[in-house]
Amino acid sequence: MSAPALKETASGISRRLLLCGASGAALMAHSAVAAAATAVAQNTWPQKPIRLVVPFAAGGGTDIVARMIGRTLSQQLGQPVVIDNKPGASTLIGTEMAARARPDGYTLLLAASTSYSVNPALRAARAYNPSRDLAPIAIVARVPLVLFAGGTAPWHSLSELVGAARTRPGQIRYATFGNASGSHLTGELFALAAGIRLQDIPYRGSSQAMVAVIGGEVDLGIDTVASVAPHARSGKVRALGIVGAARSGLLPGVRTLAEQGLPEASFDAWYGVAAPAHTPAPVLARLTRAMSDTLGSPALQAQLRAQGIEPTMVGAAAFRQQIEREIPRYRALAHRAGIAVE
Repeated sequence: MSAPALKETASGISRRLLLCGASGAALMAHSAVAAAATAVAQNTWPQKPIRLVVPFAAGGGTDIVARMIGRTLSQQLGQPVVIDNKPGASTLIGTEMAARARPDGYTLLLAASTSYSVNPALRAARAYNPSRDLAPIAIVARVPLVLFAGGTAPWHSLSELVGAARTRPGQIRYATFGNASGSHLTGELFALAAGIRLQDIPYRGSSQAMVAVIGGEVDLGIDTVASVAPHARSGKVRALGIVGAARSGLLPGVRTLAEQGLPEASFDAWYGVAAPAHTPAPVLARLTRAMSDTLGSPALQAQLRAQGIEPTMVGAAAFRQQIEREIPRYRALAHRAGIAVE
């Protein structure tokens, strides 16, 4: 907006405020500020680096997706996209930080479905409200989860694990990303479907949980195929089942839990990008276009698929609908599995 235009706008506002009196002054001032902010956002955003908050530690599946997408997104926007890992509290720390950030388009969130639907379903008293506090931009990828054991574990199949768990109820331990996290919910759904009892052990993130399984600190883990596949190939862990609708090209010999008789244990894992609520509409529109162009990159698609991650582009409206469908479903499943809902 040019200087003469701004001067004219200010002059016009002053005349209208005098005519309207004090009762209308606050409303008109608010409207003028909002209009000016929208105009500035539309004409100048982005002018500095963009922070992409990832509520997991570096090295896990969410971090892999964020770094791959961030590199191509920075090319689309002409500004660096800086990954800011903020793990802890089942993604609450990083997600709440992003939700409370200034809504100017310079702080975004890239998180798994845990942040958008699991936490609000299981932590209603403490969690942010995604409908109120976040502006969905796009679901950008889907990835199957894998149930796996350490490489030295005595179980070489899912049936062997289930048999052992039935003779040792509550003694076999599995790593989660925190109490009431997506991995916790998935583990309890598996136990419920198999008719067994397992003991969940919370960690601060994917990489710590993986180290615990590899080192024998716990018996089992549940993580994305992108995180598990390299360790499964090296023999450090043993994949027992895909927790999803289809097998993964990264682990083609590993059957789904449904194929092994446990369809009720399926869990849909996906990644979405959102901004703080009240981010200006022109910025959200620009981000949506940039994200669509980013995910349309053949090079990025190949990189993601090489990690067992399926790129997708689900827009804001369908993104919000997915959240609204999953929250009541996961709340009901948590009650069935005996996970305490806060």
